Amino acid sequence: MVMGAHRRFEPISKCSSEGRSNQTVASDLDGTLLVSRSAFPYFMLIALEAGSLVRALALLASVPFVYFTYLFISEAIAIQTFVFITFVGLKIKDIELVSKSVLPKFYAENVHPETWRVFNSFGKRYIITANPRIMVEPFVKAFLGADKVIGTELEVTKSGRATGFAKRPGILVGEHKKAAIVKEFGTNMPDLGLGDRETDHDFMSLCKEGFMVPNAKCEALPRNKLLSPIIFHDGRLVQRPTPLFALLSFLWMPIGIVLSILRVYINIPLPERIVRNNYKVLGINLTVKGTPPPPPKKGKGGVLFVCNHRTVLDPVVVSVALGRKVSCVTYSISKFSELISPIKAVALSREREKDAANIQRLLEEGDLVICPEGTTCREPFLLRFSALFAELTDRIVPVAINTKQTVFYGTTVRGHKLLDPYFVFMNPMPIYEITFLNQLPTELTCKGGKSAIEVANYIQRVLGGTLGFECTNLTRKDKYAMLAGTDGRVASKKEKA
Repeated sequence: MVMGAHRRFEPISKCSSEGRSNQTVASDLDGTLLVSRSAFPYFMLIALEAGSLVRALALLASVPFVYFTYLFISEAIAIQTFVFITFVGLKIKDIELVSKSVLPKFYAENVHPETWRVFNSFGKRYIITANPRIMVEPFVKAFLGADKVIGTELEVTKSGRATGFAKRPGILVGEHKKAAIVKEFGTNMPDLGLGDRETDHDFMSLCKEGFMVPNAKCEALPRNKLLSPIIFHDGRLVQRPTPLFALLSFLWMPIGIVLSILRVYINIPLPERIVRNNYKVLGINLTVKGTPPPPPKKGKGGVLFVCNHRTVLDPVVVSVALGRKVSCVTYSISKFSELISPIKAVALSREREKDAANIQRLLEEGDLVICPEGTTCREPFLLRFSALFAELTDRIVPVAINTKQTVFYGTTVRGHKLLDPYFVFMNPMPIYEITFLNQLPTELTCKGGKSAIEVANYIQRVLGGTLGFECTNLTRKDKYAMLAGTDGRVASKKEKA
């Protein structure tokens, strides 16, 4: 057999994707199916989200040593260094959750279009990678249609924690990749092998065909071309944490914390009209479109502002956009957040009659903001709207909310929700766009003969059309089941006791 080091492989642009539906492909990941050749950003996300800020800083500090080792000593030792710093002592359950809830979004933004064209044409798809299997498996199976991942396996203690070392034979590079392919396929080798570097030649030489992905700049595949859309994801970082972005984010963090505290606490005692001007001074970009209704007259009750949900600050920003106080209802709020909230915030209990009574009472007192999705969604999708609000009033004003954060996300499933408003305002220039739509005519409300579900679905479609978002039937329960393995319900004090 011709040794991989002596065999030349054509570039992937010359690989045909025709007639491959009954064939098998084995592909490397970094630099092959992904545009970037470095797995550092994904190790960083695990270190930060499943570990701690200290662990993430240690990983960043190791970059010069690791890159030197990779170039001049050993690829396996370099990767093992990243693996040890990232995983040592972490619970396997936490690693699995982060791999499922955080990493897919960043992987999806980095898929190589030419490799995907070829990979997607095969009936049987295998990933062979030096990365720990536990990291990549959720993404490649759900979004790339991989049948199996052959990757580095982590050593695990009896208590379910990673030791930071790899099981034998160690990090899957070079000869180890070749041996793994032989073990998996026996004599019936894959029809095609895809790689991007010389250490991939060993396993590629076993395949019937082999093609290389050149190390050249290219635009990543649009995310909507993958097998499934990314609707839910977790984690605090907005952009893929390359060494440079990670360094800049950590350097910005002390400044961002101070700025965030100023943005939160300076505005609490001020009237909403002054707060809007303060936003400009403090670098918060608030754009208001449409014409909101005037303040309610005494004794007449208020308007129900029905909003899509982007961050925990949505009701507060709507209040600032209106230039007057409003109340809001929310599905979960900490006592501290309730205490410092510049507007009245009432937690819903998920008991239908009790919640209806609370909403009715607040509407009698004045204007009320509600987000019937019940949870935030970062992507351009709207979750199913709970229909309870539609039964309680016919004075409904839809409000479309869009936001943009450049460094940190102000929402979390697994993290500390108490910090959500601070993370929103830790961004250098957070952007909010509030669009007030026309009040629903009576004939489109329950008073006009429509069912509560019809009203809720109509408002969802109107807001989706205004924002350019896609409407879904997904719920808060679906989000938490996917990202945290829970039902998203906040236990009461009695239940906790």
